Amino acid sequence: MTMTQPGARPANPRFSSGPCAKPPTHDLTALADAPLGRSHRAAVGKAKLKKAIEDTREILGVPDDYRIGIVPASDTGAYEMAMWSLLGERPAEMVAWESFGAGWVTDVAKQLKIDHTVHTAEYGEIVDMAALNYDNDVCFTWNGTTSGVRMPNGDAIPADRAGLTLCDATSAAFAMDLPWDKLDVTTFSWQKVLGGEAAHGMLILSPRAVERLENYTPPWPMPKIFRLTKGRKLIEGIFVGETINTPSMLAVEDYLFSLEWARSVGGLQGLITRASANAAAISAFVETHDWIANLAADPATQSTTSVCLKFTDDRIKDGAAFAKAVAKRLADEDVALDISAYRDAPPGLRIWCGGTVETSDIEAMLPWLDWAFQAEIAAQ
Repeated sequence: MTMTQPGARPANPRFSSGPCAKPPTHDLTALADAPLGRSHRAAVGKAKLKKAIEDTREILGVPDDYRIGIVPASDTGAYEMAMWSLLGERPAEMVAWESFGAGWVTDVAKQLKIDHTVHTAEYGEIVDMAALNYDNDVCFTWNGTTSGVRMPNGDAIPADRAGLTLCDATSAAFAMDLPWDKLDVTTFSWQKVLGGEAAHGMLILSPRAVERLENYTPPWPMPKIFRLTKGRKLIEGIFVGETINTPSMLAVEDYLFSLEWARSVGGLQGLITRASANAAAISAFVETHDWIANLAADPATQSTTSVCLKFTDDRIKDGAAFAKAVAKRLADEDVALDISAYRDAPPGLRIWCGGTVETSDIEAMLPWLDWAFQAEIAAQ
C-alpha cells in the first residue's frame, strides 16, 4: 500500500532533546569574536565568562544574592558537584520519576552511601512532592527529560524548610518559571533549551546553600574538579567567571549568542511562550488522533520541552519495534531527526519543543507523523 506523503516539510527537522536545535537565527559568523587561542584567564576571557553569568542572571531573573557559576561536565557535572559538596549533613529525600532522577538516586545510595529515602513514580506519573520531609535535603528534577513529566509549580516546597532543595533543571531553565525562593541549588546545561554547545554546566546556589558549604565538610574525599570551597570559604572566583578548569571559549561565545537571541524574543517570558506554543501544537494533534497519547498522564504535569508520546493502537504488534520504525521513517525523509524515546523510557517518541524550535516546523512535521504511522501499520 502506497501512502501519500504530505506536501510541506519542516524548514528545520532537528527535534532532538539534547543537544537541541540552535536558535533560528544562528550563524557561525556570529562567533567570530570568540577569543580563540587566548587564555580563559586573560582579561578578554574572564570578561566573556562574566558576561555569560550576568546575562544568565538577567534573563532567568536569578536573585542578586544567588551565586551563578560555570562548571565542567554539563548538567551532570554541575549536579554531581552539588551532591558531593553539600549532601551528608542530614538525610536526603531522593525523588525520581525518570532515568536521570534515578541516576542521582544511584549516586547517593551506592557512591556517597548517606542516609536517604527514595520516592519514585512510573514513567508518565510524578511523585507527590507535598509528602516529602523538607527537613531533609531533597534532590529532584524539575522536568523529566526522558518521561515528559514536569513539576507544575513549586507550591509543595515549604519556605521554612530546614533542608536544602537540589533541583536538576536542565530541560526546564529558559522554558519554565522556576521559583528561586524554593530552590537552593539549581543546575542546567547550555545544550538544552538555548541550543548551546555541550560540556559546560551552570550551578546556581542560594545563600542557604553557600552557608552549608562554608559550615559543613563532607566525610568523603573531594576531587579537585568538585571543590567549591577553600579554607571553609566559598571560592568566589568560580562565580565571576574564574572557572575550575579550561572552558571552550568558542562554546562560551555560542552561549552568549543564544542569550542575546533569547533577549530578542522577549527573554524568559518569550521563551516560555514559544515552548508552550510548540507543545500546544502537539497536544492539538494528539487530541484528534486516537492512536497516540501523551506519556504524561496529568495535563498539568505535561512537559512543554521534552514532549513524550506513546502509541495506543491495538493493531501494533511490537511497540518498541514499531516506535523505532516510525522514528526511522521520519528521519529517512529528513522531516524529524532524533525523536526516538530515551532508551530507558517506554516505547514511543520524544519531540523537543523548546524555544529554539519554530512552531511552524512542529506543525509541518505532524502530518508526516500521521503518514509514518499509517505506513508502518500497513507494513506490519
